[in-house]
Amino acid sequence: MLASADRVREEQRLLWDEFSAGWKKWDPELLGWHAPFGDALLRELRLRPDSEVLDVAAGTGEPALNVAAQAPEGRVVLTDISAGMLRVAEEKAAARNLSNVDFEVCDAAALPFRDNTFDAVYCRFGLMFFPVMSAAMREMARTAKPGARVGAVVWGRAAQNPWASLILGTIAHHRELPIPPAGNPGLFRCAPTGFMTRMFKEAGLADVTEYQVNTDLVFESAESYWEFMTDIATTVAIGLAKADEASRTLIRSDVFALLGRYEHDGAIRLRSTATVVAGTKP
Repeated sequence: MLASADRVREEQRLLWDEFSAGWKKWDPELLGWHAPFGDALLRELRLRPDSEVLDVAAGTGEPALNVAAQAPEGRVVLTDISAGMLRVAEEKAAARNLSNVDFEVCDAAALPFRDNTFDAVYCRFGLMFFPVMSAAMREMARTAKPGARVGAVVWGRAAQNPWASLILGTIAHHRELPIPPAGNPGLFRCAPTGFMTRMFKEAGLADVTEYQVNTDLVFESAESYWEFMTDIATTVAIGLAKADEASRTLIRSDVFALLGRYEHDGAIRLRSTATVVAGTKP
């Protein structure tokens, strides 16, 4: 298990470093799309102006930079396995003149912080990719102070997220991909109802709540959706890279045809559903 987990972490580090440019390119679109999920999470964290906060798998910086603005007398530490993603976050923090932020490249399953350090700890859209989620949850709980809030956001079921399942399903159809074993890192790994609540309770957290938040991913054209997904979605790019040119052409054609079902009022609107979960460290 250890060797396998280490291999997955290294693969993910390389992938996210490679895709950091795409996330920087599409930053305005990503900010608008993910805002409802981040806003719901921050409400659960019950931040104060002087809160010390840890963002695990912070990526390119949201909602951590928003947290830093809400806690001007506190401090926000952004961690990620990808130095490339954190460099984008650092650039954004500098552009916003945020001085109460720190950045740390590290593994979520081995956080380099003392016990009982933070007033709030959270992970938005990261847990489902960790090789050993239980280890990361234990670390998040360990570094939280007694009474601190710990939160996460994970994607819901594939059927609730056509923004991803439409293109991933089309790739799988054309390539006849095997179904990955249950528990493997992936977008919808944490989707079953109650899954996250059980994980939070097993990490020793109390007063756990879990609910869903919905929004739409909106694009003006099929072309812009295709460009967005191939720039930011590692699973999409990997699937397409393994297909030959003829298959890639067919996949693109089929995706464009399917997107027609989601056209409303002159735009493509794709449902996006995530689970927000939070608990308190006793």
